[in-house]
Amino acid sequence: MKSDIEIAQECKMKPILEVAEEYGINADFLEAYGKYKAKVDERIFAETAGKKKGKLVLVTAINPTPAGEGKTTVTIGLAQALNLIGKRTFAALREPSLGPCMGVKGGAAGGGYAQMVPMEDINLHFTGDIHAMTCAHNLLSSMIDNHIHQGNELNIDPKRVIWRRVVDLNDRALREVIVGMGGKTNGTMRQDGYMITVASEIMAIVCLARDLTDMKRRLGDILIGYNLDDKPVFARELKVNGAMAALLKDALKPNLVQTLENTPVFVHGGPFANIAHGCNSIRATKLALALSDITVTEAGFGADLGAQKFLDIKCRIAGLAPDAIVLVATVRALKHNGGAAREKLGVEDLDALSAGFVNLQKHIENLQKYGAPIVVALNSFATDTAAETDYIRKRCEKMGCKFALAEVFSKGGEGGRELAEAVLAAMEQPSEFKLLYEDDIPIKEKILATCREIYGAKDVNYTPEADKMIERAKDLGCGKFPVCIAKTQYSLSDDAGKLGRPEGFTVTIKEVRISNGAGFIVALAGDIVTMPGLPKAPAACNIDVDNDGKIIGLF
Repeated sequence: MKSDIEIAQECKMKPILEVAEEYGINADFLEAYGKYKAKVDERIFAETAGKKKGKLVLVTAINPTPAGEGKTTVTIGLAQALNLIGKRTFAALREPSLGPCMGVKGGAAGGGYAQMVPMEDINLHFTGDIHAMTCAHNLLSSMIDNHIHQGNELNIDPKRVIWRRVVDLNDRALREVIVGMGGKTNGTMRQDGYMITVASEIMAIVCLARDLTDMKRRLGDILIGYNLDDKPVFARELKVNGAMAALLKDALKPNLVQTLENTPVFVHGGPFANIAHGCNSIRATKLALALSDITVTEAGFGADLGAQKFLDIKCRIAGLAPDAIVLVATVRALKHNGGAAREKLGVEDLDALSAGFVNLQKHIENLQKYGAPIVVALNSFATDTAAETDYIRKRCEKMGCKFALAEVFSKGGEGGRELAEAVLAAMEQPSEFKLLYEDDIPIKEKILATCREIYGAKDVNYTPEADKMIERAKDLGCGKFPVCIAKTQYSLSDDAGKLGRPEGFTVTIKEVRISNGAGFIVALAGDIVTMPGLPKAPAACNIDVDNDGKIIGLF
């Protein structure tokens, strides 16, 4: 079969203005970035305000494995399939980070015949949103150091600046750095460090802001550190949030592209779900809902991370509720969870499948706690057998879920018809959506509820530093914030090596950070890092551009 990039480069894209017009977006509301991608002008939000909203479908998955799940591919294929059967459908997805593209994970534009295009642009610089966030974040960093150097009127304690720098690449060498070296004219020497841009609070703010005014307020509310009197210092005290907003004003506008079958896609915002809140922007999702019968969106990584954060953070802040949830799994991934060797994943093994089904079972149980109808989508591989597919179908139906085979990778929208029909049937059922916890309970109870109800933990331990920061959050008036737990994506637990359905374990919260502008508390569980490193053989080694400007080797 052809590679993803070969399929994408051979497709016939429509001019983005034409795609927009077919789905009710006037060309006056578009700011074209070339022929095939555009930003949506701010005026469209006033134009669509008060319109009847379409149905919302969330796509999530089991824990990722080396065997592959294909969550984004299924999301795009489902949107294409719904349009094929006559439902006016938009997709609303995250935009990729350059770090994984140049590292090991790959892009986030789908795969096979269920991709969004122009694939190369989306996976590389796109419209520059993430670059703008990098600049805005680092402007605040430089303003902090300049303020200290220029007399330090706010009495900022250089040893208690918590605002790190960012770059949108994987670079482990930047995790811990010293700034200000080289003499007095180079500023105050202090310990600093870098995160990847998609873990930045700026990314969260852009994704959660209602509008430009709300974004400026949130930027000003960013907690940057503490002064020598142990008082908090906020970005607004440096008078920098206006300049940050100026850098971000275009990044706040959703981006419009299309799939291989010309289904419209809003691609906006890209926080990771293992170290951030894992959902595309509220603005893009709400705009898609105002323009469609059905909006299909996704959440990052497994349902224990992405879906939980979509439901308990994004839906809480935005007032959204899914009408159906699609849970993606593969035979190969379930057999991996059941202990099958990687080289044997293509061989029928009902024993390994049975042992690994517990991972899917736990995710189903977790999602049922939120009250929305669930459809399990089995992303089809050529090596799957009828006996394996039938086994999963029967187990899922016994748990009260609808089940559908998804063949969108090889067949595009046509291969998603069964899934589309199952989703439509699910949305006929009443959705009794509810959050996992209420705003008013203590921070530790929110963390415990997530760890017990979603991960399956017995208890939670806190380091002394984490305990101290939770008390600090309460003192700052952040006690009602939802929690965003950063943990490994590879396991339901905080230990990447525990596959299947671990039980009876204790989660250790090593660090707590206050994302005051975004409006949530970040709790770091296990050995999670917010700056990934590159693998021994980075994907960047295979990427090139030929003499005609055609990109090659990009997946």
